[in-house]
Amino acid sequence: MAETAAHLVDHVIPHVPVRQWMISFPIPLRHLFATQPQLLSPVLQVIHHALSTFVIKHAGLTHAQAQTGAVTLIQRFGSAANLNIHLHCLLLDGVYRLTDGVPVFQPVPAPTMEQLQPLLPRIITRLLKMLTRQGALIEEDTGIPSLADPDHDPALAPLHAAACTYRIALGPRAGQKVLTWKDPALRLANHETPQQKGCVSAQGFSLHAETSCGPHQRQKLERLCRYITRPALGHKRLRRTPAGEVVLQLKTPYRDGTTHIVMTPLEFLQRVAALVPRPRLHLIRFHGVLAPNAALRSQIVPGESDQEPNTADGDGNLSSASTRARMSWAQLLKRVFAIDITTCPQCGGTLTILAAIEAPAVIIKILSHLGLPTRAPPRAPARIDEFFQTA
Repeated sequence: MAETAAHLVDHVIPHVPVRQWMISFPIPLRHLFATQPQLLSPVLQVIHHALSTFVIKHAGLTHAQAQTGAVTLIQRFGSAANLNIHLHCLLLDGVYRLTDGVPVFQPVPAPTMEQLQPLLPRIITRLLKMLTRQGALIEEDTGIPSLADPDHDPALAPLHAAACTYRIALGPRAGQKVLTWKDPALRLANHETPQQKGCVSAQGFSLHAETSCGPHQRQKLERLCRYITRPALGHKRLRRTPAGEVVLQLKTPYRDGTTHIVMTPLEFLQRVAALVPRPRLHLIRFHGVLAPNAALRSQIVPGESDQEPNTADGDGNLSSASTRARMSWAQLLKRVFAIDITTCPQCGGTLTILAAIEAPAVIIKILSHLGLPTRAPPRAPARIDEFFQTA
C-alpha cells in the first residue's frame, strides 16, 4: 500500500495543512459494520458532514461561503489482528473560498479540547439516529439502541463477533479468549495511562484530532498515509513455535502487560478471514472538494501544473510538491522501497541503458560467453514455513 500513500500525497491531497481525525466505534457497531458494510457509506456521510461543518464554522463561514475536503481510509484491524473497524479521516485543516473564480485556502486554528467535547456527542447522536432509520438498530425502552439483526450473515457472523471480542469462533476452544503472553513489569509501568491530548471519548466512541501536517511537511504526510494504509499483519511480528502455534507480537504492550497473543493455525486463519473486506468494498473514500466529481478538484489537487522539482529543507520537509503526473518504475522503486536501480553500486555513477536485447539467440550467446546459465532456475515448491519465523 506504499504506492497508494505516494499517490495520495502526489496527486490528491493539496499543499495545505491537513489534520487526521480518527474515529473509533464500540464493539457492537464494529460487528454491525463488518456484517453490513453497506452501512459505512451513510456513516461516512454523517461523520464528514459533522467534521466539515465544524471546520467551516471554525473559520467563521457557512457552507454557502466555503468548502473543505477529506480522504477517509477505513481500517478494519487492530494491533492484535482483531476486527476493529475505525476511520482515519485526513481532513483539510481549513476551507476554500472562491475569490474572482479562483479557490483560495484559509487555514483554521487547531481544535481545542473544549471544542472537541461537544462535537463527539453530536456525531454519536446523528449516527445512532441514522442507523435506527436504516433499520440496523432498534431503540429500546431504556434509550440504548441494540442491533436489529446481529446474525445478518450466518456464515461470517461468528468469525466477526469472535474477532471483535478477542475470542475464538470455531474449534475445541470456541468461545474462549486467545492465549496471551504477559510481562508483569510492563503491567506495573502501564497501570495508569493519562488521557491522550486531543482525544475525547464517550459511549464507546472515541475521537482523536491531535495529529496534523503543515503545508510543506509532505514527507510527514506520506509517513502518515503509509501508516494508515498498511496491511493488517506484518511478517516481522509473526513467528511460529516448535509446537506449531502462531505467535503475534503486539506493536505496543497492553496496560495489563500483554505483549503477544498465541493461536493455533486454525485460530489464526479465523482471524485472517474476519479481516478480509467484502468484494467491491472501497476502503478509501473522497469527500468534499476532493471528491471525483467536485467542481474545484482539478484546480486544487497537485498534478501536471507543477513544474519545479521537489526540494527539502534541513528537517526533511518538502518545500515544493512538484511531481510529474506519472512516476517511472525506477522512481517508484526508490520512493517506496528505497531501491535505486539508476545508481552504480561500484562507483556511484548514474546508470544508462545502452541496449535492450530481446532476441533469445543473442541472449543465449552472450550468457554462454560470460559463463552464465542460459535457462532460468526451476521453481521451488511452496513452503508455508517461510511465512513465519520459527521461535
